[in-house]
Amino acid sequence: MTIKRLQSNARMSQVVIHGNTVYTAGQVAEGDSVTAQTEKILAQIDGLLADAGSDKSKLISATIWLTSMDDFAEMNAVWDQWVSPGNAPCRACVESKLAQAKFNVEIMVIAALE
Repeated sequence: MTIKRLQSNARMSQVVIHGNTVYTAGQVAEGDSVTAQTEKILAQIDGLLADAGSDKSKLISATIWLTSMDDFAEMNAVWDQWVSPGNAPCRACVESKLAQAKFNVEIMVIAALE
């Protein structure tokens, strides 16, 4: 099987396609609230999945990192409006320090092409 990489640089690819599976890199976004960051991240994920030939109805798995679990409900309010009804992926959400202090949310997904 071939491996296809999208939006790549020397360090990483934003998307890797192997077989019928799409993997995204962890996505972050600037914003003045967890709500704003989550909305921007999910829009970025929509775009990456579209570029790969997939969409959120084909999500398999999601990993979400929050700098504080106090923001869990705020992030979920956005997630619940975004996720495709009846197609919720397996999901993990953990508290973690992120790459830069301005980021409060990071999300990575795996999706199918078919």
